[in-house]
Amino acid sequence: MTRSDAPPDPATAHAWTALGGDPALLGKVAYRAVSGGLPARLPVAELARATVGVCSLAAAELGARRSGGAVPEVRVDEGAVATAFVSERHLRIDGRKPTNFAPLSGFWRAADGWVRTHANYPHHRARLLAALGLSGDSGPDELAAALAGRPARAIQETVYAGGGLAVAVAEPGESEIPLGGLPLIESRWIGEGAPRPRPLPEAALPASGVRVLDLTRVIAGPVATRTLALLGADVLRIDSPGLPEDPDAHADTGFGKRSAALDLGAPEGRRTLEALLADADVAVTGYRPGALDRFGLAPDALLERHPGLIVAQLCAWGWSGPWVGRRGFDSLVQAATGIAAIEAKADADGHPGVLPAQALDHGTGYLLAAGVLRGLTARQEVGGGGHLRLSLAGTASWLLHGIAPVPRGGGPAYDPAPWLAETVSGLGTLRYACSPIAFPDGSVDGPLDWARPPGRLGVDAPRWL
Repeated sequence: MTRSDAPPDPATAHAWTALGGDPALLGKVAYRAVSGGLPARLPVAELARATVGVCSLAAAELGARRSGGAVPEVRVDEGAVATAFVSERHLRIDGRKPTNFAPLSGFWRAADGWVRTHANYPHHRARLLAALGLSGDSGPDELAAALAGRPARAIQETVYAGGGLAVAVAEPGESEIPLGGLPLIESRWIGEGAPRPRPLPEAALPASGVRVLDLTRVIAGPVATRTLALLGADVLRIDSPGLPEDPDAHADTGFGKRSAALDLGAPEGRRTLEALLADADVAVTGYRPGALDRFGLAPDALLERHPGLIVAQLCAWGWSGPWVGRRGFDSLVQAATGIAAIEAKADADGHPGVLPAQALDHGTGYLLAAGVLRGLTARQEVGGGGHLRLSLAGTASWLLHGIAPVPRGGGPAYDPAPWLAETVSGLGTLRYACSPIAFPDGSVDGPLDWARPPGRLGVDAPRWL
């Protein structure tokens, strides 16, 4: 266990500073080390524990602000962190192990290198095959043959032009994304001194009574809102009835939330959304920049109508630059930024590698939750509303350029078993990873758990509790 009077962990200090946190609070975070969790060439374990550490500290800070007491110490267990960062791999549904990547998602040889595709969703699979001139029933062999004779960047641009997802695997330092200019977190406060929104009284959990509108998908955004639900927030996820979500992904990230379907293209859906926003504290979005603006969800428009709202956004490739309008996923960002090339195994004939977790997704999710918690603390103090922006590419840049490996003094061998639990749900019996968010010693008995298991996607009424 690191001591609370030890020098602050550098990655934790960097993230806390990016969140605008008081440096004097860094001594409140301590870590219990384990050996063998999240092994990688890049400092993934350092990133993972730092993101969970600052989220735990932000939760403790908000709880102290609501109670009027001092910010307590939090102790993060690296075993819990390593388990939670691969929560989708630990998930079992009635004993069944979900498939995390579809057959046409992966690395493929090109004429001059490698490409990475993402075809987990049926519409992305169809667009990938159509862009390459393949029939809709083509399998891995046909895809491999179609890609082998084409240059990697030509594949990338052809597939993106057809609405599919593929990127050329970049060598270290050769990313097409200008990583050097990507911040980890962007934030601004609006309407300081304005009338305070609905006050948050003292409560057992830091986010109790907070209403969170969740317009996110896949992993990063849902991890953030899953964490806010753990901390007591009323989280309502909104999905389009015409846009499919992987039910297994929802089983992993839907803990603590309710889920409703709304057609935002219809006047009735827009009216319902606006009524929800009128009583919301937080709106979290996880779509490409500008994709939701036509529904009145542009940040400036939102904050003009609802000046006490905290608007938190995340995207794949950053908020400016040549790829700003492109779709993206963690695996693609790893490939396009040089991470996959760095993690390649020496004996794998040049085959790119991967991080030991979807660490960009999970890490960005905990940072996003931390930013929301810090925004709620600021709102308690000065009123007004806030706007946060994060990206998977920004987290990748931090991993590549902003975190130094930290020597560790051993610790017990990593074992996920203490951090796995089981519950009965409407989706079946679920085995799942516990949250790694640390609570002050003695405030809860064991790891904090969610108040409810995930339910079926889109079945709840679009209203606040």
